[in-house]
Amino acid sequence: MKALIFPGQGSQYVGMGKELYEDHEEAKNLFLQSNKILGFDITDVMFNGTVDDLKKTDITQPAIFIHSCIAFFINKVKGVSAFSGHSLGEFSAITCSGSLSFEEGLELVLIRARAMQDACKNDDSTMAAILALSDDIVNEVCETIDNVVPANYNCPGQIVISGSKDGIQQACDIFKEKGGKAIPLPVGGGFHSPYMESAKVELQDAVSRANIEIPSAPIYQNYDAKGHTQVENIRANLIGQLTSPVRWTQSVQNIINNKINTFIECGPGRVLQGLVKKINRDSIVSSL
Repeated sequence: MKALIFPGQGSQYVGMGKELYEDHEEAKNLFLQSNKILGFDITDVMFNGTVDDLKKTDITQPAIFIHSCIAFFINKVKGVSAFSGHSLGEFSAITCSGSLSFEEGLELVLIRARAMQDACKNDDSTMAAILALSDDIVNEVCETIDNVVPANYNCPGQIVISGSKDGIQQACDIFKEKGGKAIPLPVGGGFHSPYMESAKVELQDAVSRANIEIPSAPIYQNYDAKGHTQVENIRANLIGQLTSPVRWTQSVQNIINNKINTFIECGPGRVLQGLVKKINRDSIVSSL
């Protein structure tokens, strides 16, 4: 049995998807359809844009979603026992599970990206990666500092925190004193934290109207790390993840506990394969 996993923001690169576009007529049609859905030529940015162009949230998120879904469709993957995605990647997972159409999935991703970008304007939030410390230590420190929360449980010894710039600096100083490493991240704001509340409200309206169907296999969602097939749970968890941590470590562990030990990354980069191996080194990982 195998799980398909889908990357989130940060896996983009210049030229992403170009070979798919040039080698497969089906991929080319989907790229052209994406331009129409979005109302701008995102394929030109993906194939020919700059690194800075691709870093913009309202470009990055649709680009990774498009690349991930087209890779899945072209490979015609069958026999998948579980789907999961990291943050943005959850929308790719839900679409490839058959729960959302490609068009509606892409529309939701664009709404999400723009809402997150707007939520970052004029606030003082940021993020930092904390390495070489346990989840418990990171959780305990975050509880003592106002406006700082765990944002991504990526793997044991790698957690991203989110919050106010002053709070993040204070937390980083404490983590260094405890023997950990603290790396400020060049992001637009405090994702997966209460700072995303306005984006959550905007996304909630769109997700509540979306035509979501029962997926072909359970989707292990970021919000609670559990596998879901019921539409209302999927809908609620999609909304909830914007202001809650990405429970990637727990999701992978729950997938493995259900006797699935093969993980195939679908989309740009190999970030998730590395995280899965750090969570369980006996796992089999590969990419499409």
